[in-house]
Amino acid sequence: GGRGAPAAQPGAFSLSLAGFIEEPERKYCFECATEEQCQEWVEALKRASYEFLRRSLIFYRNEIQKMTGKDPLEQYGISEEARFQLGAQR
Repeated sequence: GGRGAPAAQPGAFSLSLAGFIEEPERKYCFECATEEQCQEWVEALKRASYEFLRRSLIFYRNEIQKMTGKDPLEQYGISEEARFQLGAQR
């Protein structure tokens, strides 16, 4: 017979992630003993994703500024916001 996904244990929570741009077939599964632990993982992953995007934005902002002499965020009126500065915490 076919092998399906293992049956979830009562009281267990899991979080599955898939669909990464670089490797869409790759999947991650986190299993937690409580719903609270599962929520903590969700929040940690959101923060990590945000921080990666923020650092990428800052890097490319600086590169564009070096090449053009202009701050690409200035046209949006957000160039002075703390979250877009290199040493800033969210």
